[in-house]
Amino acid sequence: MSNISLIVGLGNPGSEYAQTRHNAGFWFVQRLSDQYGINLKADPKFYGISGRGNIEGQDVRLLLPTTFMNLSGKSVVPFAKFYNIAPEAMLIAHDELDMNPGIIRLKTGGGHGGHNGLRDIVPHIGPDFHRLRIGIGHPGSKERVSGHVLSKAPSSEQDLMDNAIHHALGRIKMLVNGEIQPAMNQINAYKPN
Repeated sequence: MSNISLIVGLGNPGSEYAQTRHNAGFWFVQRLSDQYGINLKADPKFYGISGRGNIEGQDVRLLLPTTFMNLSGKSVVPFAKFYNIAPEAMLIAHDELDMNPGIIRLKTGGGHGGHNGLRDIVPHIGPDFHRLRIGIGHPGSKERVSGHVLSKAPSSEQDLMDNAIHHALGRIKMLVNGEIQPAMNQINAYKPN
């Protein structure tokens, strides 16, 4: 298994979206950058904010696209190609409608599952990257999805999401060292209190 050398968080740019459910992937990468002291700065060439640092002995790049969610590939694809990062060495963190807040799952491969950020990435690099899916819950009907993902979660749900992200951050050493299956077993076994 490849070591993870690029970790991407998906979300929407701008302060008005910072606390919205659709930005769960951003939250993960921002916490990671804080935890390891990796400075994230504007990277206009790749339509993103990026940083590079040492995570548990591995050289890892972090990327937050500053395109809107449905144009995530405009940032991720050229960034990965420029730095010669294979899909197997990428982890993309994103919000997941089909899982309740507090549920977090690591998976490798698969389709885009209707997620607009992944929909813009998969056709260009293939499906073989790793995904950290952060549950945000479903509002119940298709018509309400847009309002749901672009609004702030109540604090009870936010706490559940924060705790799940914290749990996944505790498995980052395994991920960056290529121990994908053990990391998957531990992340996917997590149950919110």
